[in-house]
Amino acid sequence: MRVAMLHNFYCQRGGEDAVFAAEAALLERFGHSVHRFSVQNRDLAGSSLGSLVACAAKSVYNPASGRELRRFLRQAGADLVHIHNFFPQLSPSAHWAARAEGLPVVQTLHNYRLLCAGATLYRDGRICEKCLGRSFPLAGVRHGCFRGSRTGSAAVAGMVGLHRVLRTWSDKVDVYIAPTEFARRKFIEGGLPAERIAVKPHFVAADPGPGEGRGGYVFFAGRLAEGKGISTMLAAWAKLRGLFRLKIAGDGPQASRARQAAASVPGVDWLGEKRHAEILELMGDAALLLVPSEWYETFGLVAIEAYAKGTPVLASDLGAVAELVRPRRTGWLFRPGDAEDLAQTVLRALSSAEDLREMRRQARREFEERFQPEQNYRQLMRIYETARARAEGLALRRAGVQ
Repeated sequence: MRVAMLHNFYCQRGGEDAVFAAEAALLERFGHSVHRFSVQNRDLAGSSLGSLVACAAKSVYNPASGRELRRFLRQAGADLVHIHNFFPQLSPSAHWAARAEGLPVVQTLHNYRLLCAGATLYRDGRICEKCLGRSFPLAGVRHGCFRGSRTGSAAVAGMVGLHRVLRTWSDKVDVYIAPTEFARRKFIEGGLPAERIAVKPHFVAADPGPGEGRGGYVFFAGRLAEGKGISTMLAAWAKLRGLFRLKIAGDGPQASRARQAAASVPGVDWLGEKRHAEILELMGDAALLLVPSEWYETFGLVAIEAYAKGTPVLASDLGAVAELVRPRRTGWLFRPGDAEDLAQTVLRALSSAEDLREMRRQARREFEERFQPEQNYRQLMRIYETARARAEGLALRRAGVQ
């Protein structure tokens, strides 16, 4: 099969970029021809109002990108188009270009952009669903949910609303991929057709092998940003008074909090940004991986990497990451945003070395049974075949063939 994979790369590498690369490589490994069509979101690096508005406006419909994509698809002889991130430069012109070429379209739902101008369903330190299911997300405009700009947010909201009216989301995509059942439910609430949203988790591209968990510390790896539960995590460690070590790997807008905590809170170490190989090594030696998110993740790639290393996951009982944890088997859950409950859960989780050893075995088994490339490839092929069958059916109906 010849698959055209489309993606807007972010200014800073993130999970969506990793999934795009991993799925393309997976298809090639199994003998498919993958044709990558990608752009960089460099324009988003600018913070000026003009830069933000220009980027957001381009997201509504980018005719130049659409024309270029149609030429690319013809030259590639593509059999199917798989869209990852289209925002902002590819825009929904990618959906229209693929359909104009008569190709099946699959889209992975990496974030909540089709439901929320900010793409996170999170605002001012809390979950926000004011725009969920609305034809036009006016609340997102009022609150400037796209990078703090009302003008930019109006353009993004216009993109979402206009393409609802044009039926882009319902007519130009044959199958959506949601990484978890939780994410699928949210997109159904937001108006996407339930019968066309398949659930396929992400996977760990290369088995790193299990670690031994001898470090005895709790490990956090990720972007230090609002919504990731950084404040709750640090407040919990202040309550634990150095009883257990917390190692933090990552950088971001809240890095200064981690730096200050490392200097003032017993047991906290801030390691800064680390290479992926270093993160996996630290993860394998940790007693627990901590994922304290306070917003709706669509998945938790770091959690399944921890399972690959045999490390149990301690996560907030919220959204998609909670769905990945089997309490007292592969990890623990605590109340999101509750530092006291997190501290108490850490105490319970680390109270028995024997239980932790069994949980490490269960975590590794979870990876082996659910998150390896071979299983994921079979799931992806079923989704592609469903998309091709639907597209062929539409073409026959248009041609008047019953």
